[in-house]
Amino acid sequence: MAATLVFDIETIPDVQGIRSLHGLPEELSGEEVAEYAFQLRRASGGSDFLPHHLQRVVTISCVLRDANQFRVFSLSEPECSEGEIIQRFFDGIERFTPQLISWNGGGFDLPVLHYRGMLHGVSAPRYWDLGDGDYHDSRDFKWNNYIGRYHTRHLDLMDLLALFQPRANAPLDDLAKLMGFPGKLGMDGSAVWKGYCEGRIGEIRDYCETDVVNTYLVYLRFQCMRGALDKVACAAEIEFVREALARIDAPHWKRFLAAWQTIGSVK
Repeated sequence: MAATLVFDIETIPDVQGIRSLHGLPEELSGEEVAEYAFQLRRASGGSDFLPHHLQRVVTISCVLRDANQFRVFSLSEPECSEGEIIQRFFDGIERFTPQLISWNGGGFDLPVLHYRGMLHGVSAPRYWDLGDGDYHDSRDFKWNNYIGRYHTRHLDLMDLLALFQPRANAPLDDLAKLMGFPGKLGMDGSAVWKGYCEGRIGEIRDYCETDVVNTYLVYLRFQCMRGALDKVACAAEIEFVREALARIDAPHWKRFLAAWQTIGSVK
């Protein structure tokens, strides 16, 4: 079994970057600097969503599934700096050359990692391989790499299921719940900055981890629909995930399992 890596990131405003770009005084708090940036965005377009290059990465959560393991883990503050978080993520791609799976990774997560990775001098040659690298299988990447929108080494499930039409995008939370999976618990992306300011980085990490497991479960149903798994194999893998999570002694997984409404079998 080739390695599959499902990933999701959580971000906060790059307070120092915003301060530097706009010449804001050091006396302003982080919250005040962020609010300044939010107000500028609202005035220009009605939304306070900051541009990708001003999103500072505080957590990357992953599901790694290969022939030997199903593992959920996070690269996160305060254990790692932003540069270390991003470098370790790309180091995993360097090591495993996995199938990458995301929900809106092409529209948000990966562009953020590109910009922020460059700021920190991150190295990611395998990820950027377009078929002209030094790897023994590099030529294969000319036809299927992580960068091409219609290539599948990175599969952005949201983008693909909507047939690359933004107006057809579905929220992961809705889709997961419609399939009988738990969906989001306790937090959503709009609450991350407030939670960070209140020192709740652990909750942000836990929320991100449940998001990647939801993504993996939805991906399994997609694999069933496309014929890569039959219904029996799909149900068995979903149950395997449930059993693996039950062995983790952590409160967020206990809540996640309690919210799981069905056995996850294909209807």
